[in-house]
Amino acid sequence: MTSSLAADIDRFLRDTAMPETLFGRRAAKDPRLVGDMRRGRRIGDSLRQRIETFMREHGGLEQRI
Repeated sequence: MTSSLAADIDRFLRDTAMPETLFGRRAAKDPRLVGDMRRGRRIGDSLRQRIETFMREHGGLEQRI
C-alpha cells in the first residue's frame, strides 16, 4: 500500500471500527481491497480519489487531502 494512503486507511478503520472488508465494499465495491493493497496491489489515481472521497465524506480524513 502507498504509505500515506495506507496510514490514512488504517487510521480510518481504527477510528470508525469499520472492518476492512466493509470499508472496501463501501469505498470501492471490492471487499478484498485493503487486504490486496497490503499484499502489494497498486491502485490508480481514480480509485485513490474514490477512497479518499469516501473517507472524507465519512469523517475519516481531515481537509488536508
